[in-house]
Amino acid sequence: MRRPQTGLWFRFIVVVVKPILLVLTRRNWRGTENLPRSGGIILAVNHLSYVDPVLIGHLCWDNGRVPRFMAKAELFQIKGLRTILRGARQIAVYRRSPDASLALRDAITALAEGDCVVIYPEGTTTKDPAYWPMVAKTGVARLALLTGAPIVPVAQWGAQRFFGQDKKVHLRRTTIDMSVGPAIDLSDVAGSEPTVEVLRVATDRVMAAIRAQLADIRGEAAPEVAYDPRAVRAVAGDPVDASEERSA
Repeated sequence: MRRPQTGLWFRFIVVVVKPILLVLTRRNWRGTENLPRSGGIILAVNHLSYVDPVLIGHLCWDNGRVPRFMAKAELFQIKGLRTILRGARQIAVYRRSPDASLALRDAITALAEGDCVVIYPEGTTTKDPAYWPMVAKTGVARLALLTGAPIVPVAQWGAQRFFGQDKKVHLRRTTIDMSVGPAIDLSDVAGSEPTVEVLRVATDRVMAAIRAQLADIRGEAAPEVAYDPRAVRAVAGDPVDASEERSA
C-alpha cells in the first residue's frame, strides 16, 4: 500500500511506536471502508487522552493514510519539539490570530495538498466525568466550509485506560475501539457565509455523529446534553474566553 511522503521523524515514530502498540493493544476497528485512501480529508475525533494521537495514527497508517495533527503554533517555538513536529509534518494552528481563517492557514494548505488532517473538535481532552464528548469548538466546521474537504467522524474508546483524568499512566493490554463513520453531509450549508449560526449547526452535526458512534461502541445512550466546560466555568464565576468559540 503506497502512502504519501512522510518526514524522517514520522517514520522514526512508526518504527518505534507501532511495535509497542501491537503489544499493548487489541484493536477493534470498524467502518474503515469509510476512510478515503486519497484526497484531502478531515478526521474529526473525540478526545479522550493525551495518548490519542498515537492510537489514531495507528488507525490511519494501517489504512493507507499519513495523519497530520493540528497543534498550537506555540509548540513549534520550543527548541527540540519544533524539530520533531516539523520533521513529522504536523500542522500549526495560530490561535491568537485575529482572523479565524488565518488561524487555520496551514491546515487549509495541507488539505489542498491532499493530506489527512486530524482535528479534535473539543479542542482538548474531554472533561466530562464519564468521558463523553464535550460541546465542541467550531474550528472543524470552519475548516470544512473554507476548503470543501469532507469531514469523516471517528469515535474512539479505550485510550483513557492508559492515561485518563486521574493523570496516572497504566501500562496494560487493552482493547482500543474505533468507529469510522461516513462523511458528514454538509451540502445544505456548503458555500454559506461562516456565521456563528452556520458554524454551530455544522459542528453540532459532526458531534452528533461522533456521539452516536461512541454510544454504539459503549453499548449505552449518550447524554442528551453535552458537557459544556464554558457553562461550568460561568457557574463557578471563572472568566470565559469568548475567542474559544472560533478556536480549532
